[in-house]
Amino acid sequence: MSDEVPATAVAVLTHIVKSIVDDPEAVTVEVDDSGERTALNVRVGDGDLGRVIGRRGRTAASIRTVTRAAASKDDVEIDIEFLD
Repeated sequence: MSDEVPATAVAVLTHIVKSIVDDPEAVTVEVDDSGERTALNVRVGDGDLGRVIGRRGRTAASIRTVTRAAASKDDVEIDIEFLD
């Protein structure tokens, strides 16, 4: 595990989520490196969580795939959680 913040992954994740939601100003991405893997916790405004998760979780899965690819540029393995 790396002690560095996965800057590329955070930037990509923030950009993608802000592009999807109705209220981009309400989007926050927190880095939690207390576990085995670094976790990126995403919070969005009221009513936008369903938009980010998508039907059957497909949008969330796609966001995770792209962001993990970006994290590999920083040599970091990440998990992404979408929180209320």
